[in-house]
Amino acid sequence: MKKRLTKSRTNVVLTGTLAGIAEYFNIDATIVRIIYVFITLMGVGSPIFLYILMAVLIPSDHNTPRDDYGHNNKYYRNNQYGKKEKPRKEAEKVDEDDWSDF
Repeated sequence: MKKRLTKSRTNVVLTGTLAGIAEYFNIDATIVRIIYVFITLMGVGSPIFLYILMAVLIPSDHNTPRDDYGHNNKYYRNNQYGKKEKPRKEAEKVDEDDWSDF
């Protein structure tokens, strides 16, 4: 089976373009994103224009279902965002007539 460069549907931040490149080269998407930010900050070429061009030209992967815009990956599941385990701490009643701090 021939490997194709496609946008990622499981690791999406904006368009899945950089994650698709990472999947194509079999490396972590975070490394590709860090390299892209470094190149952008160094001002090499025109990385923003290049990203827009890649986002338009690289096709989407229609064989893999899209999973909640990248929130269905192992890092998001391990951190358990949004789950509240402890109730909020109640504020203590403060005597309004106590001005000893001033």
